[in-house]
Amino acid sequence: MTAVATIPLTYNGYVTQIANMAVMSTQEVAGIVSGVDATFNTMLPQALNYAELRIQRDLDLLPSLTSNAYTLSTGNNQLRISVNDFVTIQTLSVNGFPLLPVSKEYLQNVYGTNAVLTQPVFFAMVGGDSATGGNTYNNILVGPYPDQNYPVSVYGTIRLPSLNTMAVAGTADTGTTFISTYLADLLIMASMIYVSGFQRNFSSSANDPQMPVNYESQYQTLLKGALTEEARKRFASVEWTSYSPSPTAALPR
Repeated sequence: MTAVATIPLTYNGYVTQIANMAVMSTQEVAGIVSGVDATFNTMLPQALNYAELRIQRDLDLLPSLTSNAYTLSTGNNQLRISVNDFVTIQTLSVNGFPLLPVSKEYLQNVYGTNAVLTQPVFFAMVGGDSATGGNTYNNILVGPYPDQNYPVSVYGTIRLPSLNTMAVAGTADTGTTFISTYLADLLIMASMIYVSGFQRNFSSSANDPQMPVNYESQYQTLLKGALTEEARKRFASVEWTSYSPSPTAALPR
């Protein structure tokens, strides 16, 4: 494995950087850096949460794409998937054959009964479980009804591990995440948007003219480059390639 070509942020490094930009004092106790101010320490985990969630919603990060295996039962046209397994589901395949996404109304009309049992061809997302208000399962409807037990492979995106999990002795000054390694600039800017609300009464529709840096503006500037880079990783850039968009090169007429 080659060496990282960036300056990664460990948890201690993150706290130190945010405290420096927020003009707050820090201390290190048992190998973990924290602020001296108790209110700052209370706010910091949600500042990190805000930043990491926003980055993952704004960017379709390639490392967040993964797969998991499930089983469809004979005569049962519903597949239950834990809400903790995926944020978004992209594809389902049965025995290696991709299922086509359709509406639940189509499946209810065309494959509304188990009169015909065979290998499923279609799927539809039909929502969460009613018992816990969608806090336990996401339900997927398939059609036709399966005539036997089938292995199902599901691809989708997950939430990447938080840097906050590194806030323990032994890893606080060594452990990193994908975001804190390769998107550290975005992580700091997004965090400072949240921290700015802690520092002073920030309006959601206007900027404080006394703020030395407009963090939202800086975040949006950095985000544009990151969006292009992530599209290139998935071969979703110009003309479905991995190349950077060119302002001059274009397809001939």
